Amino acid sequence: MVDKSDLIELFDTTLRDGTQAEGVNVSIHDKLNITKQLDAFGIDIIEGGWPGSNPKDKEYFQKIRLLDLKHARITAFGSTARFPDKVESDANLNALIEAETPVVSIFGKTWRFHSEKSLGLTDAQNEELIFKSVKFLKDHGRHVVFDAEHFFDGYKDDADFAIRMLKAAEQGGADVLVLCDTNGGTLPGEVARIVQDVKMNLNKPLGIHAHNDGDLGVANTLAAVEQGVRHVQGTINGIGERCGNANLATIIPNLYLKMGLRANEHVKLDKITSLSHFIYEVTNMTPNNHMPYVGKSAFAHKGGIHVSSVLKDSRMYEHVDPSTVGNKQTVVVSDLSGQSNIRYKAEKLGIELPEGRDFSSKFVQDIKTLEYEGLQFDGAEASFELLLRSELNHYQPYFEITYSKVNVMFNERGDDYSEAVLKVKVGDEEEHTAADGDGPVNALDNAMRKALTRFYPEIADMHLVDYKVRVLGEQNGTGAKVRVLVESSDNTDVWSTVGVSTNIIKASLQALSDAMNYRLYHYKNSK
Repeated sequence: MVDKSDLIELFDTTLRDGTQAEGVNVSIHDKLNITKQLDAFGIDIIEGGWPGSNPKDKEYFQKIRLLDLKHARITAFGSTARFPDKVESDANLNALIEAETPVVSIFGKTWRFHSEKSLGLTDAQNEELIFKSVKFLKDHGRHVVFDAEHFFDGYKDDADFAIRMLKAAEQGGADVLVLCDTNGGTLPGEVARIVQDVKMNLNKPLGIHAHNDGDLGVANTLAAVEQGVRHVQGTINGIGERCGNANLATIIPNLYLKMGLRANEHVKLDKITSLSHFIYEVTNMTPNNHMPYVGKSAFAHKGGIHVSSVLKDSRMYEHVDPSTVGNKQTVVVSDLSGQSNIRYKAEKLGIELPEGRDFSSKFVQDIKTLEYEGLQFDGAEASFELLLRSELNHYQPYFEITYSKVNVMFNERGDDYSEAVLKVKVGDEEEHTAADGDGPVNALDNAMRKALTRFYPEIADMHLVDYKVRVLGEQNGTGAKVRVLVESSDNTDVWSTVGVSTNIIKASLQALSDAMNYRLYHYKNSK
């Protein structure tokens, strides 16, 4: 049985600190959905925002009362009062009470530089301000989390002052004292040493709130935990102001899988990858594929020797089982591939390869030649599958484009028009069609689907999800090759294809043709 005193309390500030990240803007609906997902995952305390700062956060705290949360407690965030003699009437503190959350987190100045320069307070006044603010919230029945803002910088500047401010919060009744590396510039060794000293001077539970300005948010958090801190703050995916906050999507697996620690019984570690992806989606941020544990590439293998070893025993190149965090192992096919890569991919695709080394050895060389010419299959697995099935004589294209022309027109008045003209041959029949679109690629896509739908109505529900262009050999200027990656969907599956040419329209046509052929192959072979 786990000793409850050794459990980690997980405090998520994605909805408060996380939304301060550049480019992040979430609606009330988004915040409520994120709250539900964090609760379902097993977060203990969710910091919803600052009710005294803006109407959106105020509305959030009104609507959150209607949610039936299974485990998490919501906290409102704010600062200590502005003046020691006006605590009872302080607008910020009263807004925290009016939010009616069971938990309140407030920050106070623990770096003399800030209390003097920012607030213009003496040491005694700042101490009184912290004590009275915390006590006010406790007198109103709140569980109080005290965030010691800039604590580590304050400690290094004047340890006595910083600890004195913590003691004021402790005496006021704070339930948790959180040591904040607000500027994110402290090193793990410093964190460990300072936490050790603080523990000898205080009796209340300690927390850690680290920022990532030195790329050490996770390391500093774990260093604090090693010294006995049991309240951990962070954001999912590490989003936050400047370089971000400590990343809970990395911290939590490390706590469980590396340090042998646990949070509450509600935590679903195998859902952390899907939670990470959900947060990226709702905040409209580009996922970091290389993020530990939850990234798309976290368990991806590309080098032939690595893949050969992984096929024998994945522990050779994977420090944990991907399934423990809800992720999966992948093998990338590229110019670094060996025969093991090809055989692994074929097995995953359900394709039986000929016995012996001759086929896979030849196919590896073909892949390397194509990649040398600019094609890239690690982001276009549908094109790779078609190529492999073609080599095995399992597949041949369902159509042939015999003629294509794209017209683009725009003028100084802002008029913009694109039209694609195609001749598409299916069997002995040829379809001649044209379509316009929002730009030449969209016009090309529309014309292809218009021409093919008569023969293959099953492609009608296909649509373009993403389109990327990469210039190869930039030194060649406008004459350089381009690689086009297209992501397509039929509302059920998503697949990616690739094309390469010195002509961006031709490269796009290759990628779009592969996308439609892939859809047709799987549709016809699923019956």
